[in-house]
Amino acid sequence: MASSLLIIEDEALLGTELTRHYRKARWEVEWVTSLAQARSILLERRFDPLLVLSDMSLPDGNALDLMGEIHGQYRYAEWLFLTGYGSVPDSVRALRLGAYDFLEKPCDLERLDLVVHSAMRSASAQRRLLEQAQQSHRRYSPEAYVGHSAAAHDVRLLLSKLTQVPFSALVIGGETGTGKGLVARILHYSSNRGQQPLVELNCAALPRELLESELFGHEAGAFTSAASRHRGLMEQAEGGTLFLDEIAEMPLDLQAKLLKVIEDRKIRRLGGEKEIAIDVQLLAASNRDLEQMARSGDFRADLYHRLSVFRLTLPPLRAVKEDLDELVPLFVAEFNAAAGKQVKIVPKDVWDKLRAHDWPGNVRELRNVIERCVLFSEGPLFSGQWLQLPSLARTEANPAVAARGDYLPIPLDGSMALDDMDRHIIQVTLERNDHNVAAAARALGTTRETLRYRIRKYGLGGSE
Repeated sequence: MASSLLIIEDEALLGTELTRHYRKARWEVEWVTSLAQARSILLERRFDPLLVLSDMSLPDGNALDLMGEIHGQYRYAEWLFLTGYGSVPDSVRALRLGAYDFLEKPCDLERLDLVVHSAMRSASAQRRLLEQAQQSHRRYSPEAYVGHSAAAHDVRLLLSKLTQVPFSALVIGGETGTGKGLVARILHYSSNRGQQPLVELNCAALPRELLESELFGHEAGAFTSAASRHRGLMEQAEGGTLFLDEIAEMPLDLQAKLLKVIEDRKIRRLGGEKEIAIDVQLLAASNRDLEQMARSGDFRADLYHRLSVFRLTLPPLRAVKEDLDELVPLFVAEFNAAAGKQVKIVPKDVWDKLRAHDWPGNVRELRNVIERCVLFSEGPLFSGQWLQLPSLARTEANPAVAARGDYLPIPLDGSMALDDMDRHIIQVTLERNDHNVAAAARALGTTRETLRYRIRKYGLGGSE
């Protein structure tokens, strides 16, 4: 596809020569002689130039006025100005508006070619980034949160409302694997910040010292291994969104620093002397109950209340098993496309097994199971041989035990963290014992004091 070039030049000889030269170089060229014609071709005909090569002063005005007027509609297009009598104010204004370069006439054609080629590469890169952002915007609409259950409908409704308002912070709750990362991407790419960066940080993945440096950045020499300046994730997310996953794992002293940054809208790099203003939307996620942690002192209450401008809690898959009807075909289609498979039919006995499983690893566990089965399936039939659900294995090994209901399936495929297994075991045991702590402790072979501690840790309810 030819690169597109708009030439705005009222000198007939120069305009003809530039048009001939760049068409010969395989550019798609449009040449106009006035700002009125340029407005018409850009706003009415919707010509989409990669580069605008324009005289500064035209019979009906200054080309900088046109650039300022339409630049937001052609954000990736680079502007290159030619003028016979440039002034310092015009040069300064052109650069402030984002012009790529400002050249005086007469300009050697070889030099102009070099600048045009450089501007073309810059505009092409910006266009690719914009197209990627637009694709992400389409991919991560609120409808990307799939399911026809009442809970899924409520989540989509809230997501639709949130993407229309400029909120400053939000807490996303829910068990591991329920889709907190997906929700964060929906909130970013469907909002007016969608063209700006989305920066993600897992607070549990880094030790305290590295976490502070990654979040706030550092100056050269701030500590022994700081050989050069590093822009922190807060700076990198400028104008966009910072997604802090597993925020419950952030040390309390760092929570205090984060709160100050949120309140002041300024950061200071480690070892730095000046403060840097930032504009960042914060999304915080955790599979633990932050409100309960704030009450018990395990999480700063002031930070929790500052982050929870809005709260969105995602339902576990076991509570919305009707959503399997949409999720399973979605994942089958995804892995068909990725692996070149043609799986189309899911047998009834497979559906029965999928609906009977409690999915402690939630949608992440389901996705892993579907991937394995699709990859090992031959032909159009979904192979249930590779489900390998722990509940099925236990039932087949000992039907009598399964009938008593005194077992609990736990996935060992990496889809569920150790803390999540602990929480799931306690939660199910409490439910099976009518939330009686003493009875649940006996069933688990532990003391009431130990169980009460874990109930407080995970924000679960129980009675004596």
